[in-house]
Amino acid sequence: MSELDVQIPTAFDPFAEANAEDSGAGTKEYVHIRIQQRNGRKSLTTVQGLKKEFSYNKILKDLKKEFCCNGTVVQDPELGQVIQLQGDQRKNVSSFLVQAGVVKKDNIKIHGF
Repeated sequence: MSELDVQIPTAFDPFAEANAEDSGAGTKEYVHIRIQQRNGRKSLTTVQGLKKEFSYNKILKDLKKEFCCNGTVVQDPELGQVIQLQGDQRKNVSSFLVQAGVVKKDNIKIHGF
């Protein structure tokens, strides 16, 4: 019989890559864009996880102007500052933050529906 190449499975750590990223400077922090259902067709979009160095009010001002919607910055005890916008603005906010260079596309998580 011929000699067969047999591969013995080695220990695989699925979290090794994540731990390697966390150990370096500039850990991967996500920006979460969520939608909350209000009454009927009404909805609310929330943006959380932006870095503290950014001015939330300036970002909010640009978002309101760009998407023709109302919004506010809310101070939450657990989450810190959260931007709230009227309507379903998840994709709009995501593309705006990437184009403005505020956050990379890989660091955005869109939640809902």
